Amino acid sequence: MADPSSYRPRPGEIPDSPGVYRFRDEHRRVIYVGKAKSLRQRLANYFQDLANLHPRTRTMVTTAASVEWTVVSTEVEALQLEYSWIKEFDPRFNVKYRDDKSYPYLAVTMNEEFPRVQVMRGHKKKGVRYFGPYGHAWAIRDTVDLLLRVFPVRTCSAGVFKNAARTGRPCLLGYIGKCSAPCVERISPEDHLELAEEFCDFMAGRTGTYLRRLERQMADAAEEMEYERAARLRDDIGALKKAMEKSAVVLADATDADLIAVAEDELEAAVQIFHVRGGRVRGQRGWVTDKVEEITTGALVEHALQQLYGEETGDAVPKEVLVPALPDPVEPVQQWLTERRGSGVSLRIPQRGDKKALMATVERNAQQALVLHKTKRASDLTTRSRALEEIAEALDLDSAPLRIECYDISHLQGDDVVASMVVFEDGLARKSEYRRFQIKGFAGQDDVRSMHEVITRRFRRYLAEKERTGEWADGQDADTAGPGVGDVASDGRVPADGRAVPDDGEALVDGPALKDDDGRPKRFAYPPQLVVVDGGQPQVAAAQRALDELGIDDIAVCGLAKRLEEVWLPGDDDPVVLPRTSEGLYLLQRVRDEAHRFAITYQRVKRAKRFRSSPLDDVPGLGETRKQALIKHFGSVKKLRAATIDQICEVPGIGRKTAETVAVALARATPAAPAVNTATGEIMEDEDGAPETTTDAPGEPVTAGTPDERRGQER
Repeated sequence: MADPSSYRPRPGEIPDSPGVYRFRDEHRRVIYVGKAKSLRQRLANYFQDLANLHPRTRTMVTTAASVEWTVVSTEVEALQLEYSWIKEFDPRFNVKYRDDKSYPYLAVTMNEEFPRVQVMRGHKKKGVRYFGPYGHAWAIRDTVDLLLRVFPVRTCSAGVFKNAARTGRPCLLGYIGKCSAPCVERISPEDHLELAEEFCDFMAGRTGTYLRRLERQMADAAEEMEYERAARLRDDIGALKKAMEKSAVVLADATDADLIAVAEDELEAAVQIFHVRGGRVRGQRGWVTDKVEEITTGALVEHALQQLYGEETGDAVPKEVLVPALPDPVEPVQQWLTERRGSGVSLRIPQRGDKKALMATVERNAQQALVLHKTKRASDLTTRSRALEEIAEALDLDSAPLRIECYDISHLQGDDVVASMVVFEDGLARKSEYRRFQIKGFAGQDDVRSMHEVITRRFRRYLAEKERTGEWADGQDADTAGPGVGDVASDGRVPADGRAVPDDGEALVDGPALKDDDGRPKRFAYPPQLVVVDGGQPQVAAAQRALDELGIDDIAVCGLAKRLEEVWLPGDDDPVVLPRTSEGLYLLQRVRDEAHRFAITYQRVKRAKRFRSSPLDDVPGLGETRKQALIKHFGSVKKLRAATIDQICEVPGIGRKTAETVAVALARATPAAPAVNTATGEIMEDEDGAPETTTDAPGEPVTAGTPDERRGQER
């Protein structure tokens, strides 16, 4: 715990102007970001007597080890910079609403030649029109199914579209009139684009125009005694009205507005948002957050506005935003919203009429969301706290292990040996911190040696990071010898050139994005309180030996053996046996099982990649298209190997120089293993009597054994 006076800026050092400030901890992580109209006045509030500070603010300033600031010209710039830094650094003491990327949207891909209507989640893409969010994906599909009668826009995937274009036959929707079938040129690209724009207009709330037009067309058809067409138009009108009934009118003046309500107590706050377009509720979403700082309702609203509109522009920001309390000051926020939209935005508290009544409904939803969240979290939080306390007591730790790292080794009969590192913080998985390793220090199967290598590489990187950021005490050295060979990121990415990753990690594909002092969590930058290894005494001893060799003596180590679920400690001849009903044992099992899942998933990916390899992969300049052309022409790699250079040149797109290169590469390559009939064990022979190499895809040999038998060989 740091004393705030140890890093308090000197008098007169802080400017009296608008700006954004950052508090950092001893590891240089940004733990809090704030903005101020006057940096001098705001920061002075943090360095008063600790007894006068709010408990959460007191915790923040004692956790911090330094403070820095950036001066800006206006409060609007400060608001924008604060939002950018909160998104970038993810500070632990800032209000952070849970991300809403899981909410489904109705999306129309207007950036394609033939726009497609579909359900989309995740980040919004440029050139795509979004409507929602909706509470459930089925609600979107029901609405789209009704509207396709009137607006038969394409809904199929790119693969289905291309296949229909190739065969000249549309899908079922094209036959039943719910798709205009642009795949078979029943409609021109221009007309289909116009149809998609009309669909977007209807979803945006401009419904009256289309209803009146259809009613007029129905009346004209009836006058001309075209009763079948009039009946179809009547059914279309019914479908549109049924789709409109799914979102009742809440504001009679066809208002476009977002209503934001907040329900809070001393510890948490729930935010609910209703999106009203054309007077109808078109979407709803909500968040719950821990109040890790002393904050007012107006400040909560301000953070919600940043979350909602920080990356939106144009019509995505409505003309009117109704809130329960205004930020202080309100002018910069309103100006920022106006800039995001490109025209005036009204930010206000509803006082009377339909808008006030609707705001009361949104507030009730927020209250219910907070109650539901507390009901779910109470038992979960209590259980996790008890589990961490039981682990600390059983392993004789000084405090509960808030950060636990678990390591596991995976291989298939000694091939493709890999390791995983999973991280649990406060008893919850932190998947962004997961890491994978390729074991390349030696060949073959040796779990103990593999565990020693992985622990050494992980904590050597940690020591190198400490040395680089200047966290060493006087006279202390770090062991930074040798890079961590074969390290890859949690998503499986490897160095772009396949070389070993140096200790600073910059050889990773995404490495340059992580600069020094950027405040974001770095690979291997922070130590755990407890290291768990999957295994018994030998694996635990290897992990402890690796830490001892690096001079690390403040990290506890234990192992969890699968057979009897015993917990092993370094140097102990007898295991620690936790009760089967222990929450601590259950947490250790979850951590171990997650590490095993993560390791074996990566091992299977590597194995599949190896099985799909082909001698043609090593031919320089030979792309996937020409490889497929060669296999299609000759039928197999074996027949291609037997072909002459002149015969290879007969393949379209293959010149003589390429043919010579292919022939040389295949001559050097070792022939693939013969195919085996897994039912009888017989070696399959071709018509010439030679063992036949069977492939499911170019260069993909059939592996002997059933899937269950192969899984049984995995570790």
